[in-house]
Amino acid sequence: MRLLFDSCWRALAYTLHARVMAYSLLPLALMVALALGWGYYFWEPTVGWVRDTLVTWAWVQWALGWLHMQGRPDVFVTLAPLLVILAITPLLVVLSLLAVSWMMTPLLVNLVAQRRFQHLERREGASLLASVGWTLGCTVLALIGFVLTVPLWLIPPLVMVIPPLVWGWLTYRLMAFDALAQHASREERIEILRRHRLPLLLMGLVAGYLSALPSVFWASGALMAAAFLLLVPLAIWIYSVIFAFTSLWFAHYTLTALRDLRAEPLAAEATTVSPGDALALPHEHPSRHP
Repeated sequence: MRLLFDSCWRALAYTLHARVMAYSLLPLALMVALALGWGYYFWEPTVGWVRDTLVTWAWVQWALGWLHMQGRPDVFVTLAPLLVILAITPLLVVLSLLAVSWMMTPLLVNLVAQRRFQHLERREGASLLASVGWTLGCTVLALIGFVLTVPLWLIPPLVMVIPPLVWGWLTYRLMAFDALAQHASREERIEILRRHRLPLLLMGLVAGYLSALPSVFWASGALMAAAFLLLVPLAIWIYSVIFAFTSLWFAHYTLTALRDLRAEPLAAEATTVSPGDALALPHEHPSRHP
């Protein structure tokens, strides 16, 4: 736990660094282009399709009648945009995570290594192809888990647990791999992930809950739905900062764990020389003592 909290406060301090703030603009530029492009070409058709689909459902017709009786027919107008926002939010989270993983994580790991681990040997245990394969594989598994668990979101307590857990697992798998890719060998990476699985998963879970904060504001009412395209850049930048903090957290944690792992053989070797052995060393060469 000491390593968990020590790496956390170090990551918070590094997140406020001017260079990290500049790095957070890299995925922002990419994601803004993608989000605005999607909004320009697909927002109206998607909202229209969702609205037409809802009208065909019997329970929606009953709800519309009840809303008319309550004098709130305008609620249905905002329902379709809110559903689209809630559906697109997880995709934005995943894309933001991938953007940070590919664009920011190597820069942030190098920043941590230059400041704290200058003498840590780089063993290049993961190639670019291996990193891409790992990222795609974990992302596909997370999306499958997301799709399979959507029906459980209708249960109020589970909606606060399952999505952050899925994103937390994905964050842990991607961030830990990328933080160790340059410095650790394949065997060292496997060993660190085995020893520290629970703390790393906890770190990913914290990041999963933090990444859910912007969606709370998006789903707060019709004004947020109307200003969706204006809020996308701000939300994506918040995601980028959150993931930058997470990447720094994983970098500090995993590189410290790697340094400690490599120090273990040296400590074990030192303990094998007992005081009696040390006293016997001068007598191994009697010819030097006439």
